[in-house]
Amino acid sequence: MAAKDRDRFSTATRLRLLGEQTAARVYRSQTRRQARRSRLTGRAALLALVLCTMIVALAYPMRQYVSQRARIADEERKQQQARERVEQLRDLKARWQDDAYAEQQIRLRLHYVLPGETGYVVADPSAVTRTRSDGGAAARPWYANLWDGVDRADAAVRR
Repeated sequence: MAAKDRDRFSTATRLRLLGEQTAARVYRSQTRRQARRSRLTGRAALLALVLCTMIVALAYPMRQYVSQRARIADEERKQQQARERVEQLRDLKARWQDDAYAEQQIRLRLHYVLPGETGYVVADPSAVTRTRSDGGAAARPWYANLWDGVDRADAAVRR
């Protein structure tokens, strides 16, 4: 027994035993890691597939939602502008109900004067321009001008 005990406590035997134990631990940890890695990879792939499916499934409804919200905001803006325009028109209508305002606008726009007043219209000679390029149209008979207008309209339709 002494030889067995001596062999058991030798450095070489202890080192060999330690190496075997370490190798066994490394092998066990590698197999566990590989088993875990393969399960985790499958789960990760399934999770990625589910997430991609959810994203694809929700992309079109989200796009529709965003575009509808933009349309709603645009319509609300138009509605607010219409309300402001109605308010302006109500104010204008109320102003026209006042006789003093109506008289002022009539005198300004139509150049009306009250009896006994003298009305003046000042024409700036540099601002006066010829409105018609055809100066000879006034010298021609009216029916010639009428037929020229019909011919011009007919020519525009044919183009």
